[in-house]
Parts: sequence; structure tokens; C-alpha cells
Amino acid sequence: MKLPFKTVALIGKYKTPEITEPLLRLAAFLSGKGVAVVVNSRTAENFSQHPYQEISLEEMGDKVDLAIVLGGDGTMLNIVRTLAPFGVPLVGVNQGRLGFLTDISLDTMQQTIGAMLEGKFVTEQRMLLSAQILRGDVEVFKSLAFNEVVLHRGNISSMIEFEVRIDGEYLYNQRADGLIVATPTGSTAYALSAGGPILHPSLDLIALVPVCPHTLSNRPIVVKSESLVEILPLRSSDVRIRCDSHSYFDLQENDKVVVTRYAQPACLLHPAGHSYYSMLREKLLWNKAL
Repeated sequence: MKLPFKTVALIGKYKTPEITEPLLRLAAFLSGKGVAVVVNSRTAENFSQHPYQEISLEEMGDKVDLAIVLGGDGTMLNIVRTLAPFGVPLVGVNQGRLGFLTDISLDTMQQTIGAMLEGKFVTEQRMLLSAQILRGDVEVFKSLAFNEVVLHRGNISSMIEFEVRIDGEYLYNQRADGLIVATPTGSTAYALSAGGPILHPSLDLIALVPVCPHTLSNRPIVVKSESLVEILPLRSSDVRIRCDSHSYFDLQENDKVVVTRYAQPACLLHPAGHSYYSMLREKLLWNKAL
């Protein structure tokens, strides 16, 4: 990681005009600190004019030392998937709802980021998943996932049927609405709603969480991050794979879904004193009196 951060990218939630004022305010603050600021070209579509260079998200990988994302967790997911392969550290400013990933408030944004520019931050490495679909020996789809890879039904109302193998060993056949393969980061997303366990983000684990399984004996299972997870739909009509709500692919008969850990982790920066447990208490309302 390069310190100090000489070039910083600002990325705001797309098609959100209200992001303009805080983002330009932050850009002016950073420029005043002697930092070179670039703005994501899609974010800049909301601006009438500004003095900053515009570059696409895909161009940022080898040009910036830090990326600051203004938006919600959904915005951060897409940015992480694009920039993680380049090792670019990311900071999240929350303008969404929960803010598990975007943990800096707009009210304290300049003060907090100013301290982070001076090296006062906590670094966190988080794993991603790589999902591919094999049709015979041919790869027909590949994508990264920061939260989860989900096998689910498409437009039909009936359950789907599938087989799961771990490292080549048969685990189970399942009839359910779907299956979530989640990272520790994704354990507080869709997997949490489906009854999965909360995993600390520092753990190298993968959680398999069935969605509404048609059996009382089935439970989520957690496996090591080096595991090779294979999912084979047994009834392929209207079955879909989804990665972080951003990438989709409709399966055909005899397609196989393969999920593994991605080699390059994402790097998230948090303000000094950041506590994951404190964040959980706040976001999940564990600090409320019963």
C-alpha cells in the first residue's frame, strides 16, 4: 500500500444527483491537502462542471493509490469487484441504509478522511469468491463475488433441485428455493436473512446456506476457504446463478457451477478505533434495551 496517498479516486452512487454536493466538497478538501483527485466518469454524469480529471472505473486500477466510495453497501460491492484485483484500498462513506461496508458518516467525512490521510486507519483484508460455469469442459461464465454466489430459481414458483460437492466429495442433494455460497463479508447480507451464521470478516471461511430448504434436517455448513464447491442442478429449467446482485447467468442442462476463493483479497480501510463488534451492535440494534 502506498503512503501517503498521492492520487485518490472519488466514486459516487450512480444516477444519484444528491451525491454531487458532498463529493465535490470532499474533492475540494483533498485537493487542499495536496492530493491529486480523479472522479469516476459515470459519477461525473451528475455534475454540470468541475476541475477534476474523469476516468472510468476500469482505468483506475493502476492509476490511483486509494478509492473513496460515497454511497451504500450495494455501491461498494461493484467497486470492490472491479478494483480488488489491482490491490487498490477502499474507503466507504455511507449514504445508504445499513452501511456494513461504508462506515464513515457524511457528517464526519472530512475530519475522518483527513486523519486517514495521515496514516490513522485500520487495514482489513477480505476474501472474494470466484464463480464459473462449466458446460462440459468449456467455461461459459465467470465472475467475482464479494458477498455471495447464489443459485436460485428464475421466474417459476416451484423449488429447484441440485447436488453439492465439496472438494469432489458428495455432500447432499437439496430441494430448496436456492443456495447461497457466502464469504464472511456476505454473512451479514442475504445469508443472514436466510438464517446463516455471522462470520467475522478476518476468517478464511465459506458458508453454504440453503434458502427455504424442503427438509427440517438441513442446516447451513461452513467450510474452509480453500474448498472447491461444486453445484450441479438436477433440474435445470429456469435456474440462475447470481453474483452480488450484479452478474447473472441462466443455466442449461448439465451445466456445473464451480466456486472457489479468489486469489487477491480486497483491502478495506476503516477509521482508527474501528470495531467490527461495535458495528454489529449498532447495525443489528443489539444495543437496544429489550
